[in-house]
Amino acid sequence: MTATTDATATRGATGGDRPPPTAGILAPVAVWAATRAALLLCVLQVWVVPGPDVTVDVSVIYRNWYGVLSTGAFPADDVTWQYPPAAALAILSPALLPFLEYAHAFFVLVLLADAVVLTLLLRASHGPDRSRRGVWVWVAGVVLLGPTAYARYDLMVAAVAVAALVAGVGRPRLMGALVAFGALLKVWPALLLIGVARGAVRRVWVSAAVTGAVVLAAFAVAMPNALGFLTAQRDRGTEVESLGALVFHVARYFGWQGEVQLHYGSLEFLGPGVAGVSLAAQLLSVVALGWLVYWRLRARVFAAGTTADAAFTAVLLFTTTSRVISPQYLLWLVALAAVCLLFAGSGMTRPAVLVVAASAVTVLEFPVFFGDVVGSTPLGVGLMLVRNGLLVAACLLAGRALWRRTVPGAAGATPEGLSPVPPGGTPARQP
Repeated sequence: MTATTDATATRGATGGDRPPPTAGILAPVAVWAATRAALLLCVLQVWVVPGPDVTVDVSVIYRNWYGVLSTGAFPADDVTWQYPPAAALAILSPALLPFLEYAHAFFVLVLLADAVVLTLLLRASHGPDRSRRGVWVWVAGVVLLGPTAYARYDLMVAAVAVAALVAGVGRPRLMGALVAFGALLKVWPALLLIGVARGAVRRVWVSAAVTGAVVLAAFAVAMPNALGFLTAQRDRGTEVESLGALVFHVARYFGWQGEVQLHYGSLEFLGPGVAGVSLAAQLLSVVALGWLVYWRLRARVFAAGTTADAAFTAVLLFTTTSRVISPQYLLWLVALAAVCLLFAGSGMTRPAVLVVAASAVTVLEFPVFFGDVVGSTPLGVGLMLVRNGLLVAACLLAGRALWRRTVPGAAGATPEGLSPVPPGGTPARQP
């Protein structure tokens, strides 16, 4: 057999001129391994990052919750416990590695969850009209957040959300079950339901409802106060890193008489006008929800990546308008942006880049210069203006891209009722 024949046979075995599934994997895997080793060295405090110790949440707060949850009860009268019942599984998970100290076991499990996300993204990035840009968003976005990414359980939740979106391409019932489980870990994955393609809505939503009801009932029977999270945050103020907090950061320079206090587990502004700004933030979230519902009613064009695009846009809107924007919330956005960019034709490229940039600024405002943020110094205020400004810009760009690609008559959308498919196929009319 000649060399030419050998080359032809090789191309045929790998699907034409496309590279084999393993091509291009080594680079992101190598960078992931190096950067995650650096994150582990940070949370293990071999390398000390300036600012507050971000591991205290695990070594003290989570460890204390672990002791209570191990008795079969949720933490009672603890205002810092504000999570849905399945969060108990994340807090109890270090029991799977009894040979390690609690915090070390937790960090190892987060590393494994990180590896699961990388694997899911790599597998989903191979195929027609797919891209490995999403893999790089995850590799870069997580490490740019610094050690906080490994010192909270949010990365575990992000792994469930990524699995749900990847499953949603061909297994709607599995997607629904994973969304429900994710929502019972930390609520926000419920927003993944907003962009489900019309033909799969019933299967996804029914699966989510059944799974959620079963899991919630199991916790309600086994552990009292399983629904306490529903009212746990109603008296929260405005956290110092939120969009609304910029009002008070600036107002301090004009004699505002409020203060920053530890409140509901985070540092919040308390004083004159805080209730009004907090209410305004909640109203903005309601407006965001209204826009999403209106978009859903108008949308007719659902491509393979629309579900991910809609999920990213929804979570981005709610994160940005929230009374609280903790650093780990950026993990949610990085994860969803990564799934969006798995699709070569995604319109979320610019919003995803802004989210990655916001992650880089976030590690500066917490933990590195968090004292400046709390003290409303020019540096602290500047960092918050840049980070929150990037998130606002990402919201506007994501919403515009989602609308233009899915609503009939908008620039970039295909004719009403048609769902784009890979080249060579025929668009399927939506019911």
